[in-house]
Amino acid sequence: MTDSPLYKRAISPLSIEIFRELGNFIHLQFGIKMPDGKRNMIESRLHKRLIHLDIKSYKEYCNYLFSPEGIKKELPEFINQITTNKTDFFREPKHFTFLEENVLPEIARRNKAGITNKISLWSTACSRGHEPYTAAMIMQEFSRKNPELSLNLSILATDISTRVLEVAKKAVYSHDEIEPVPIEFRKRYILRSKNRKQDIVRMSPELRKIVRFRGINLVSGNLQVREQMDIIFCRNVMIYFDKPTQEKLISNLCNHLKCGGYLFVGHSEVLNCQNIPLVQRDHAIYYKP
Repeated sequence: MTDSPLYKRAISPLSIEIFRELGNFIHLQFGIKMPDGKRNMIESRLHKRLIHLDIKSYKEYCNYLFSPEGIKKELPEFINQITTNKTDFFREPKHFTFLEENVLPEIARRNKAGITNKISLWSTACSRGHEPYTAAMIMQEFSRKNPELSLNLSILATDISTRVLEVAKKAVYSHDEIEPVPIEFRKRYILRSKNRKQDIVRMSPELRKIVRFRGINLVSGNLQVREQMDIIFCRNVMIYFDKPTQEKLISNLCNHLKCGGYLFVGHSEVLNCQNIPLVQRDHAIYYKP
């Protein structure tokens, strides 16, 4: 046991002063709240980084992280460690039912009367890809059932973590992960491994071709998204932000949402529509008139 690299050197605990220094940096850069109760979590997540970098203390790690070299080389790894990436296929399933039964038919009808057949969706915190691929299944199924519409489907999936984006791009998951996916969707949109001994599946090319991935910090001044979206998913993201950051984010997202578009937030998240150009259509679902 003592021969393991993890046990070669003891690292002193993360002090409250250094934790708060890191917490202020996290809040300023990424909008994520870091109350004192999260000190143990941050210490645990960063411990292996200190060992990997042969750094002797969290203070030394801070000095490196905040240096020009650290910002360039270590910041992406730091982000990967501190962000939470809970995700499931068909998470909060009523949203996808509403998308299928209400939003897509409404947008398709409106587009038919106009000049475009494109439907665009933005999964703003896509994590390991479960949300955008779930949306892709719903959208492809709607298109399959309405071939006369000749729909052009487009999904932008973004996250701040490079690690989860790499997983999402590969689109490879375990059999356990796809349990929430309906059987008919599994047959149509999910491929089993040719090696039956491997407990993995992959999203079909049909889904992968309509989803593109990009790294984005949602609290940056410029989201670097040029197109206007018909649908935006920003679910279970704002719970990590303070109120001013939440308001700034929603304002930015509204600027990227078409009139007649829909914003989906997490079931535990509620918007104050007095300050934004949205009206509530259903639980955690908002419409831009």
